[in-house]
Amino acid sequence: MNASTPAPAPRLLDAIRGPADVQALTPDQLPQLALEIRNELIAVTARNGGHIGPNLGVVELTIALHRVFTTPEDQFVFDVAHQGYVHKLLTGRGGEFFRKLRQTGGASGFLYRAESPHDAFGAGHAGTALSAALGMATARDLRGSHEHVVAVCGDAAFTCGITLEALNNVVSSTKRLIVILNDNEWSIAKNVGAISRYLNRISTNKTYNKLHHDVEAFFTSFPTGVEMNRVYHKWKRETKDFFVESSLFEKFGLRYLGPVDGHNFNALVKNLEFAKHCDVPVLIHVLTKKGKGLEFAINSPEKFHGASPYDPVTGESKKAAPGTPPNYGDVFGHALARFALADRRIVGITGAMPSGTGLAHLAAAVPGQFFDVGIAEEHAVLFAAGLATKGIRPVCAIYSTFLQRGYDQIIHDVALQNLPVTFCLDRAGLSANDGPTHHGLFDLAYLRCVPNATVMQPKDEDELVDMLHTSLQLGGPAFIRYPRGAGTGVPIKAEPALLPVGHAEVLREGSNLMIWALGPMVQDALRLAERLQAEENLSVGVVNARFVKPLDRTLLLSHAACIPLLVTMEDHVIAGGFGSAVLEALQEADCPVAVERIGWPDKFVEHGSNVEILRAAYGLAPDDIYRRVLARWRNLSTEHIAADV
Repeated sequence: MNASTPAPAPRLLDAIRGPADVQALTPDQLPQLALEIRNELIAVTARNGGHIGPNLGVVELTIALHRVFTTPEDQFVFDVAHQGYVHKLLTGRGGEFFRKLRQTGGASGFLYRAESPHDAFGAGHAGTALSAALGMATARDLRGSHEHVVAVCGDAAFTCGITLEALNNVVSSTKRLIVILNDNEWSIAKNVGAISRYLNRISTNKTYNKLHHDVEAFFTSFPTGVEMNRVYHKWKRETKDFFVESSLFEKFGLRYLGPVDGHNFNALVKNLEFAKHCDVPVLIHVLTKKGKGLEFAINSPEKFHGASPYDPVTGESKKAAPGTPPNYGDVFGHALARFALADRRIVGITGAMPSGTGLAHLAAAVPGQFFDVGIAEEHAVLFAAGLATKGIRPVCAIYSTFLQRGYDQIIHDVALQNLPVTFCLDRAGLSANDGPTHHGLFDLAYLRCVPNATVMQPKDEDELVDMLHTSLQLGGPAFIRYPRGAGTGVPIKAEPALLPVGHAEVLREGSNLMIWALGPMVQDALRLAERLQAEENLSVGVVNARFVKPLDRTLLLSHAACIPLLVTMEDHVIAGGFGSAVLEALQEADCPVAVERIGWPDKFVEHGSNVEILRAAYGLAPDDIYRRVLARWRNLSTEHIAADV
């Protein structure tokens, strides 16, 4: 550096170790801190990917929260928590830890109680904040303590039934709760439905806003205190909407403040201070701009809700390597669009994720056969059931981890009535960067026990199209699971094949071992078989199981009758999964063949830089599986020799 060049001023952000440091800043320093945080968010997510749009929108709001309240004594509950990056930076998790966001050894992409005492409640699915915060506030009242509980909810959270259930219970459970309604008009895609339209009317009604702001300005101009809040609330109650119409939230018993400019520090702090001294539950309606500070994130909010690594200057996503196959979601989406064009009975349903599930292709091709119901998975499943009773063939595209939310509807409303609804479960297996709330490791266990269900997984993208085609011909519920990311690169046939339900596919014959593999583990099984033959001179067969329910028992029992060792491989927890189905079938047939099950352990798997790193951490790397299967074979051979002697 030239001696005459002044050293760059130290960043305010680098000195932030916790809320006390935020509170020590002067009001004039807050815009600079906000700018530094936005720059840090952009730099880190451009490299690692992540939820950039939601976090850019809540920078000022999160700073204001930490100015007025003190965590961990006071507690924030962020809905979904994909807008929690700013909170992490303000609570001692900056520096290298944050720069490894969503990577092995770095910060989680969501709030995580084990990561910091400032994370009062973990989350990864939408709509949970209000119920959790209400429980925490009620527990505080029962204990007689005095901390504040703040629920930070996106507007899309109010499309979730669970949020409305909580809203209905607030005034009967506590007198002190602060709810922030962060209104940016988006969940992942554009918000849909009556709640979204209602909030839009509130935020754009000039007369309504002027009256509310004039009233609030009068009362908040006085020194903040409980007594002034009581006067304000008494005035509101006694006018009975004569001057100012009550909001929907006031009809539920919450005092409504707003709309407030979510990027104006002064307005945010004044309203938060006012709410802090209220002796009734309060909702502050905050208007924010998703992606603020990054023009291309503002212009493409769906793409930059949860972005893959991108160029921070142009916004272009980092290019996949040449020749990378299309991902499973796009293959599914294109196939469904093709089938729907040929059959008007076929419709697609998503819960606020048209791009993530591939259904954007259907929406573009035949918009009249596409439905986005918002973040409402329970409704999506029931809606599909209703459609199916009228001869429609609905296809629900919902991530494996999110379909858990509609489990009662799957059993009670779809399967019990044996309705022909197809469920396509993207992200089955690991969603490495997103961690335990997003891994799809439990679906086989929770679906295998459901009567009337057909459960399957393709070995490649061509077989995915065949399974979709097959499911649409069935007379009952069908579930197709497939992993996140690129397929294997196989060509897709011009015309799909109708698969024989419950029949597996033998890919390789063997006499020593037979590997029954499911989905992406089929390719691993083929490589394992080659290696065992080359290095140990073992004859190893491979079966593409395809169907977990109904299982191909005829083929399985024929193998068990003549092959000493069966190996199962699945990208799913070992408890209750595909390997368990194999063991149950063998036990029912009183067949004592040795079985080695390969799958994920009975643990919640953390986030990591990629699937390979996580597999290695849990003994599922190819070398680990090779050693494990070989050891089982050798032990089995030793036992047979000892028995013969």
